[in-house]
Formats: sequence, structure tokens, C-alpha cells
Amino acid sequence: MTQTVKIGKLAMLLASLSEEELLPFASSLEKVEYCQGKAGSMEIQKVIAAVETAAKRNELISEDVYRETHALYHAILESLEGVMRGQLGVGDMMRTVGLRFAVVRGEPYDRPGEGEWIAVAFYGTIGAPVKGLEHETFGLGINHI
Repeated sequence: MTQTVKIGKLAMLLASLSEEELLPFASSLEKVEYCQGKAGSMEIQKVIAAVETAAKRNELISEDVYRETHALYHAILESLEGVMRGQLGVGDMMRTVGLRFAVVRGEPYDRPGEGEWIAVAFYGTIGAPVKGLEHETFGLGINHI
């Protein structure tokens, strides 16, 4: 079974590259639905809400279909575990994040029965809430819809 579209790879590229740097991937991006955004906070709930709001506004998920919101939520949490090295917390741990994110929805398998999947990637910084004391971070989460 070969993957036709690597939604995780595309999500990572969308979260981390500029528009100009994404040009070589234009044909792959035409095969999926996606959105991008930014989130910065000392509150994890605000980061989650920013991604969920972007996905709904860009019609990547339907508000009326619970399994779509549920799949997105789990992809966000998995991605945040990478960003935060498994410790889901920011402000209560005296750290803050400044992140770019991407959400990609597509069919990564040749077999139609495998259905649609959703990927969430974050790229940015995490660290003490003092400018200049943060470092780069990356996270990726993928879930079936």
C-alpha cells in the first residue's frame, strides 16, 4: 500500500516554510484541503482554540459532525505533545509559545476504504516568558476522521 499524499509532511512544510519556499510543493497542495495560522500564548486552551477556529472557518471540518472535531482535537493534542516535549502545559510551567500552525485534510492512502485523515503541525518557539530566552520547537499530530 503506497501513500499518495503525505499529509503530515505537507502540514510540517506549511507550518514552517514561507510562501516562496512552498512553491515547489504546489502540485501536492492541490490534492488536499488546508489552512494556516498563528497562535501565541501562555495558555494551552488559546492555542487549541486558534487551530479549531481556523479549521472551522476554512471549512476543513464541519461543526455539525462530531467525529471531525474529535479527530482534529486529538491531532492537535498529539502535535502539542511534540512542541512541549510531552508536558502539556505552558503558563502554569512558566513557559510561553509563539507558533505557526497548519491543518491538512486528505486521503493519504491509495485504498478509498482508508478514508480521510487530518494532520496538525506546529512550528515556532517555546521558552521562558522573556524575549530571547525561547528556542525552536516542532510538533506533528495525525488522526483519522
